[in-house]
Amino acid sequence: MTSVLRETASQTAGPYVHIGLAPNQAGFDIFENNFGNVLVTPKTKGERIRIEGTVFDGSNTPVRDVLIECWQANAEGKYNHPGDRQPGKKIDPAFRGWGRACSDFDTGLYSFETIKPGVVQGRKGRPMAPHISLWIVARGINLGLNTRLYFSDEAEANAKDPVLNLIEWEVRRKTLIAQRETRGDSVVYRFDIRLQGEGETVFFDI
Repeated sequence: MTSVLRETASQTAGPYVHIGLAPNQAGFDIFENNFGNVLVTPKTKGERIRIEGTVFDGSNTPVRDVLIECWQANAEGKYNHPGDRQPGKKIDPAFRGWGRACSDFDTGLYSFETIKPGVVQGRKGRPMAPHISLWIVARGINLGLNTRLYFSDEAEANAKDPVLNLIEWEVRRKTLIAQRETRGDSVVYRFDIRLQGEGETVFFDI
């Protein structure tokens, strides 16, 4: 008689990311300085924008314990990093260019208060459309997911972007485009992220 070996039950990792990386969200006051979702100061140069959205799983259910980090250039298209050697562009001392946001435990909504980045010169001098790099982790995501956010009102630049053009299926490129909305005096870009299923967001191996 042949015995059948049964798969060992598994459990997803976490939820530890908030305790270690965003303790305030988890109700812990353990760091003197907590990194947050506001990247701007009153002196930051550039167009003020708000980015907001929801991360959905494969069943179209909002994921309510997501942590997202963003990394972007300033309004001139310059990164606040010594590795950025683009000539003629200056660092904005009032703009960090990096932020960390957690989704709301009730609604699943995340947000960043930042500025719209400028064009960055990529490899071989090819211009990259204004974009923001995002890194996503949550319970059940053991390896962080990397993606990019582009802007719906930059259609001409997006069409020439070397990274967007690496995505063979053109219909999937739209999963990286944040939609611009105007709410009173505020500019909001809506960017929902889908981890699986129909409309799955494009993620990159970095």
